[in-house]
Amino acid sequence: MYSAEWQRNMSGWYQNMNFLCNINLLVYTWMVALMISISTVGGFTQPSPDVARRGNSLAAPRLTRIPSFVPTASPASANGDIESRHSRDTVTDEWELDCYSRPVLLDGKKKLWEILMTDSSGSMRVCRALPSNKVNSREVRRVVEEIIDESDIKPGTIRFFRGAMFNMINIALSEIDVIAKPSRCTFALAQWIEERNRDVYPRMKGYQPTMSGVGGIGGTFLDIRTAVKLPDALRGEKYAFVGLPLAEFAQGGGVNVDNIGVGRLCPVDECLPADSFVQGVVILTSRAEALASWLAGTEVAGVKADLRKRELVMETDIDNQYLMAKLNDDQRKEAANFEEGKDALNGLHFISVQRDEDDGPAGFWLLREIPESL
Repeated sequence: MYSAEWQRNMSGWYQNMNFLCNINLLVYTWMVALMISISTVGGFTQPSPDVARRGNSLAAPRLTRIPSFVPTASPASANGDIESRHSRDTVTDEWELDCYSRPVLLDGKKKLWEILMTDSSGSMRVCRALPSNKVNSREVRRVVEEIIDESDIKPGTIRFFRGAMFNMINIALSEIDVIAKPSRCTFALAQWIEERNRDVYPRMKGYQPTMSGVGGIGGTFLDIRTAVKLPDALRGEKYAFVGLPLAEFAQGGGVNVDNIGVGRLCPVDECLPADSFVQGVVILTSRAEALASWLAGTEVAGVKADLRKRELVMETDIDNQYLMAKLNDDQRKEAANFEEGKDALNGLHFISVQRDEDDGPAGFWLLREIPESL
């Protein structure tokens, strides 16, 4: 155990750093980082001597105190037909849309179809049931326009993630004065659908558990996509698998919209363990601003370690993939730890783009891998 004097000194060190206003991710992460040095998409270096390990997971940074994390609970609807929730002070102009069948049969034979609309903060939630004989772009457009008319905050962008519904939704939104974005960055929407799959549909008459888990996400059920190599001008020179305390993303934590550059932060599930660590990848490159700007212009959805192909892959838009690095045996083990950490937090992870370990992020993205079963 450290002495009381040492702890007092470290407390003063934290105050002087004032990192709540000027985040330096590597203060937290470099002690738990596996450095990955590459000149092309290829090899990694061995772990730094400073890497501290506890079992198969990344150890806590030695200088980090983890405060409690108790977000405000979100009400859940018990009504499977219409759910409406608004908090006008926090509704954003970035909306998220889903139109799909649910695991419920009406009158024992017709599928329940719903339109779900929320904003990127999850503050607004509107659910409208659709008659099965009116599942078309015209009806979707009518319902969306009705929701927009009823809202004080109008959307500038509407994202949707289901590849199976791409044509219908894209046509519906093309005649509305919004920017339609096919994207897996529908994090608030995904969280809401999971809540309904867990708490709402199983209580409804006609619930069919065998119909759940058929998501229609991305392309087809047979994923034969091949990751495209990142352009040389956007490739990082070094990468690091790192970890940050979940509490840093809570209100008052060290990561907020003021210090993430051109990045974005997804909502954090209130049910996640407060003492958890969020796994992430830091990209170090002399072209940090260019790479961060490029990522900001795409719909970056996450990073995935494909252990079978031994690849570290960046996911964007609905189904695009970019190859970041190849993995050897040692790196594959680190990538497996990274994936285990994601699974433990329902897919939550992050990407940070920085010039070097002493520089703040040009862009920081807190992301969540959307389950295929939505």
